[in-house]
This record gives sequence, C-alpha cells and structure tokens, in this order.
Amino acid sequence: MSKFIYSIFFLFIFNNLVFGQKIESIRGFSREHFDFQGRSAWLMKPKVSAIGNPWVWRAHFPDWHTETDSILLERGFHVAYINTNDMFGSPAAMQIWDDFYNYLVSERRLATKVALEGVSRGGLYVYAWAKRNPLKVSCIYAEAPVCDIKSWPLKHGSKEDWNLLLNSFGLTAAEALSFSDNPIDNLKGLAACKVPILHAISLEDKIVPNEENTFRLVENYIKLGGKATVWPMTKGEKSLQGHHFLIDNPEQIADFIERNSSPTKISLDARYYHQGRAGLSNSFRKFKNDKFGRVAFVGGSITESPGWRDKFTQYLREKFPETKFEFINAGIASTGSTAGAFRLKKEVFSKGKIDLLVEEAAVNDRTNGFSSVAQIRGMEGLVRHALIENPLMDVLVMHFADPEKMADYNAGKEPEEIQSHNRVAEYYSIGVINLAKEVTERINAGEFNWKDDFKDLHPSVFGQEVYFRSMKTFLNNCYKNTDFSAKSNPRVLSNPLDSFSYFKGDYFDVINAKSLVNWKIDEAWKPNDGVSTRKQYVDIPALVSTEVGSEFTLNFTGTAIGICIASGPDAGVLEYSIDGKKYPNLDLYTQWSNFLHLPWYLMLDDQLKYKRHKLTVKIANDKNQKSLGNACRIFYFLVN
Repeated sequence: MSKFIYSIFFLFIFNNLVFGQKIESIRGFSREHFDFQGRSAWLMKPKVSAIGNPWVWRAHFPDWHTETDSILLERGFHVAYINTNDMFGSPAAMQIWDDFYNYLVSERRLATKVALEGVSRGGLYVYAWAKRNPLKVSCIYAEAPVCDIKSWPLKHGSKEDWNLLLNSFGLTAAEALSFSDNPIDNLKGLAACKVPILHAISLEDKIVPNEENTFRLVENYIKLGGKATVWPMTKGEKSLQGHHFLIDNPEQIADFIERNSSPTKISLDARYYHQGRAGLSNSFRKFKNDKFGRVAFVGGSITESPGWRDKFTQYLREKFPETKFEFINAGIASTGSTAGAFRLKKEVFSKGKIDLLVEEAAVNDRTNGFSSVAQIRGMEGLVRHALIENPLMDVLVMHFADPEKMADYNAGKEPEEIQSHNRVAEYYSIGVINLAKEVTERINAGEFNWKDDFKDLHPSVFGQEVYFRSMKTFLNNCYKNTDFSAKSNPRVLSNPLDSFSYFKGDYFDVINAKSLVNWKIDEAWKPNDGVSTRKQYVDIPALVSTEVGSEFTLNFTGTAIGICIASGPDAGVLEYSIDGKKYPNLDLYTQWSNFLHLPWYLMLDDQLKYKRHKLTVKIANDKNQKSLGNACRIFYFLVN
C-alpha cells in the first residue's frame, strides 16, 4: 500500500515538474495551472459541473473583480485564462486564442459556445475573437472595455502601451490611425449571430471614456440589430480617474451569463461534412516556406460577393502573417462549372501560378439546368486543367446550399450535381466541404432556420458566418495535418474520367468569325435598352446581329465548340451546323432574359473528333414567344 501511495505522489510531482502543472485552491475552487504553447494558462473547475460544461473565458486581468466568476463556479461553470497579455487582441494573439479554444473544447470537453469576459484592454481581445468566431460565443460581458485603440492607448494611455500595440499588430503609427477593425467596427456578423453583450461602466471614466468606447460600440451594435445592455456602476468609490469601480450587482451579471450560456446546446460537428483527402499541404507549405501565395476563387455570385471569401482570405493572412498573398476573385454571378472551365485560362491562370484554387459550382449547375454529363465535364475541366497547369496546386471544392438541394437531402437522396462534383473530387483526391448537406442537417437539428436566419441561397450575414465556421474547421485541420518540413510532390494524373471533359477549354476570340453576313463586332458592347447585365461583360468586344438570316462561319480545332452570349429580352434562335451536319435549333432565351442580359454559356457540340472543324451559324426565322426580337450577341467562342 505504501508503494502505491508513493507511486501516486511521484506521478503528481512528475506531472507538475515536467508539464508545468500546478493545482491550487482559489476561493474554494480548484485552479489548474499549465503550460500551453509556451504560455501560462489556467482552468478553474466547479465542484460539480453543469450539464454541457459551460465556461467563461477571461481576457487580461483575470483576477480583477472575480465575484461574478465565483458565483458562476458555484453554478457549475468553468473559468479559463491564457496569458496573451500585452498583445492587445492582435491577429497573433487570435491565433493563440483559436488554438486554446480548440484545446479546451476537444481535450477538456468544454461547451462549444463560450462566454467571454473582457476588462479594460481585455475588450480588444474578446471582440477581436468574437468577430472572428461569432457562432462560438454565447455572450460577452465587458467592464470598462477599450473599444477603439485611438482612444486608448493613443489618447489616454501611455506611450509605452501605444508602442507595444503597434509592435503586436505590426502597424506604423500612421497605419494605426486608419485601423478599421477596432471592437467598434465590423460588428455585423456578431449582431447577425444574435450574441448579446453587457457592458459595466463608470460614468466618470477618464481613462477609457464611454463616449469614445462603450457608447459608440453599443450604438453601432444596436443599429445592426444586436442586443446590447449597459449598466453604469454608481455605488462605492471610484479610482484611477473613474476607471476602477465597484461591481454592485455581480449576481445579476452572473444571471446574464448563465441565461445565455445554459443549457448548453450541442452543435453538429462540421468535420462530418468534410472530405480532406490530399488536403492543402502543398499550398500551405508554399505559403509558409516561400512567404508568397496566390489563391483563386472561382464560382458564381456567392463566391463573387462579400462574405465568406473575405473571412477566408483574412484567415490565410493571419495564419501566415509573414506571407505576401495575391487573391483573385474570379466569381461571376450566374456561372457554373462549364463557364468556369472555359474562363479559367484567361481570368485565373493569366494572373500567374496558382497555389490554391477554391471552386464552387453546385448551385448554378443545378439552377442553370446542366446535365450530369455536363457537370462532370465542367468540373473535371476545371480540376484537371488546374492540375495540369500546376501539378503542385491544391484544389478545394465546395457545395453551397439552396432549397432544391435541401429538398433532395430531406427526401433521402444526394443532389445530382453534388454526386457529379464529388465523383470528380474523389477521382482527383481533392478536398470537399459539403455546406449544402451541413446547412440542411443543422436546420433539421434546430440550430437555426432558413426563413429567418439563412434566408436565401445568397446567404444572409448569419449564413455567411455558418459557411465560414465550417471552412475554418476544414482549414485548421489541413494546417494541423501539414508537415511543413516535408517536400511537396507534384501530382501525376491518370486518364481523365471523361475524355471529353473541358480540361483544354479556352476562349476563342470573336474576330475569328468569317464570312460575316449582317454581323458586326461591337468593340465595347454594353446594353442600350436599360436592361442590366453582369459587370464583367460590359465594354468588351461582342459579335452582334439582330436580323433574321444573318450568318457567319468559324474554323476551329478541338473536340468541342460553344458560345458565351448575352441572353437578353430580345434573344433569338440559332440554326447551326458543324462540318455540314445540322443540329436542332438553339433557343437563346432564358427564364431570366426578360430582366437581364444574362451571360450564358452554351455548348453546341462537345463530343467531336479532335481535328479542324467548320461551324456555320445563322439566326433563325422563329423565336421564343416571350422574346422581343431575334438578337444574338457573342462575347467568346468556347473551344476545347
């Protein structure tokens, strides 16, 4: 028995010495001190944990005003802290916070949503992390929080603190004056995720004046629909020019945190909707070791518009702070995988060697009515062309949500376009994030709803946060699994899935059209009928005719020929033949043509023998009954 007791004592001492662990009793509760990534950290544990292990995360000054924490510990909360003092909530600090959060949630099994507490400069930390991770935050409680670095430390702090902040952020003094990501800024995502905030303040605070900090933040937050409460602390004496004050209602503050944190809700694990496969190791090694990275985003309007893409690029910049990035936004509304395959060379590869290509086409491949064969040929065209262009390139395919895909999943079947794209991704061993399935199942699990929260296939601000939370999980796992000391190996491609896929697709200039009869090239086409179009298809050359019987020919070499047109209110019908073989007439009018000169990518034939061919095109006499005319406006020929 004495040997057993000695062994236990030895293990306890060994753990304390080797792993830097120390357990002490504070206010009647156990506080475990430990080392995390070379920084001191601690975790206070309740005597009996509440269901789901809710917790509070303190930023800076963790032993200031602990009354509320003690009440929450009695109620079963954990309290955590990691020392990132004097980093002022900088991106470097946020990397540490991300890792600490992941550790506490995955290894210590704390709740996936945390209540953040920030005192004074701690406000910089809690708002910086909350804005990056709004769906991981249950609520924010802050005491006299710094909300604008131009207030503190610039105006009311010390020169030493100001210089420390500049150094932590890597900013010059001039850059700091125009810094636009203070706690008072960019609160839209936090508000959309309905994170309630409570600030305790002194009305006499001259160090962190309310007019420059709390009042401005709360005003901005409420205007965005956020829930905000301010409690002035009026009892007791004030010190440090009103910045230090008595907390006269700690029980009510604890109630606020508990009300918004308990009962904890278990969220679905985003990893279930990911296929990592080859991961992103090649590009991540390139980013870190070469200090340069070029990333391209190809897709439709959900890619083109602000939202998840901005957070994705911010993530990369902050994960690789010494790396110079070039980001290419090649998203164009209404375009799917066929368009992407033919756009790739001109709009992406012409910008330089791409290290990471992020592609999404499932929404428009469904909406635009492309067949499963076309979906394969388009997606394989993109992926294979990319890997031929740079065998070290990483490719990530994402599937976004829309009501049709959700209906399919709820009916127990996988959407056809996702099946097609997944087939390509699996064949080339590239990563996939299936946000369509994830959103469907999160809605079914009651985490949020489509009508009030996500709102549309063009996601609300909340929906964009849902998308990026999943992407961030994927990116973190790829980073974790990357051996940065290893050598990147180029891909060796086997035969294509479909030999007619568009992996040699490119634009073919309209000036190559010959034997023009009543056609002309408008060198800088733009709509003149008051109907809009996509901005990328204005002031560019177009081969145009509005007359029945107008004709031209085109000689080309390849296995496929198509056209990129503007399908507007007067779109006509084409007759055409290839090498003398006549094809069914092609109606250029779409369901959107009455209000938009839609950029429309149409394949005339994509299973030709590889040789030189002759295309003959004529505007037909008949037209769609909804069309106002017989027009055809061609921006590019599509040749594979």
